Amino acid sequence: MKHAIEITDAGMANTVQDAGRTGHRSIGVPVSGAADALWLACANRLVGNAADAAAIEIPLAGPSLRATDGPVRAVLVGAVDAQLLRTDGQVQRLAAGHTVTLRKGDVLRVGVVRAGVAYLALAGACQVPCQLGSRSTYARARLGGVAGRALTVGDRIECGEPPSHAGLEWRASVFEHGDGPIRVMLGPQDDAFAPHTIATFLREPYRVGRQSDRMGMRLEGATLTHRSGADITSEGVVPGAIQVPGNGAPIVLLIDAQTVGGYAKIATVIRADLPRLAQLRPGAELRFAAVTRAEAHATRQRQTEALARWTASIETYRPPGTVDLAALVESNIVSGMIDARNELMPWER
Repeated sequence: MKHAIEITDAGMANTVQDAGRTGHRSIGVPVSGAADALWLACANRLVGNAADAAAIEIPLAGPSLRATDGPVRAVLVGAVDAQLLRTDGQVQRLAAGHTVTLRKGDVLRVGVVRAGVAYLALAGACQVPCQLGSRSTYARARLGGVAGRALTVGDRIECGEPPSHAGLEWRASVFEHGDGPIRVMLGPQDDAFAPHTIATFLREPYRVGRQSDRMGMRLEGATLTHRSGADITSEGVVPGAIQVPGNGAPIVLLIDAQTVGGYAKIATVIRADLPRLAQLRPGAELRFAAVTRAEAHATRQRQTEALARWTASIETYRPPGTVDLAALVESNIVSGMIDARNELMPWER
């Protein structure tokens, strides 16, 4: 039996993303993938998928979707809620971090994301075509996802059969990203800036500019001056690199970033903090702190261990209104019944 959902309301800028399209930067193809790989992993784990499986990334207003073929298990992770509209007329609220099983015809209506970015995962993952080793959407090249674009009304996405657990669903608390300054390693062109300029970069607060997108985060704040010009010979860049163009306003490259760049890079955000950038919206304030390579590796290891502990904390629960078959069997209702065959009715006496 096929299992699938149909988009009945596209929401705004929602795309299919997985862990990214690695190994193709040499031919100009960005990594792309989930802006917050940690919350993607959390959503997938809740429905029994591999951590890097394809799910729907929701940056603003969520979609509405209908189960068209067989039951479909879904979950939301992020600052967002949803309504479940059953075919029998029942309306249920679905909180993030709690799975739900849609029966054929049921509609899940996802609300507005209150902060950052959220994810909607389906059991069995979003089975869109795999291109260059990934299902992630890179809209600028119309690559991956559903026809290389944001979801639209009428799109159909196949998924897998949800595990059978006799009416049980799964839930977990929110995986916390942590707070404090965004940690960076200085360079590779930190020598293009005077020491006092680097000190300014690490001391002063910045705000996320309105022109930010999945390609880059433009920062507003203290202007950074170069020793002798912003331009360098074009070279490879990675998500997290912080370029400083001629106007002195830093740009943090994000998951859809180009593969080469010709501006001096004052620092690079460590991998463990890249998901935190995805949770910053225009107007949000951030600061930077320099760490060593050893500290960056240790931070990444602690994060991996924290995710493993979170995964181990996932528990089953029975949603309100479902029948607990095991409890009915344990109560031994049958033994309390009367055998009417040995009783005569009044007109039979």
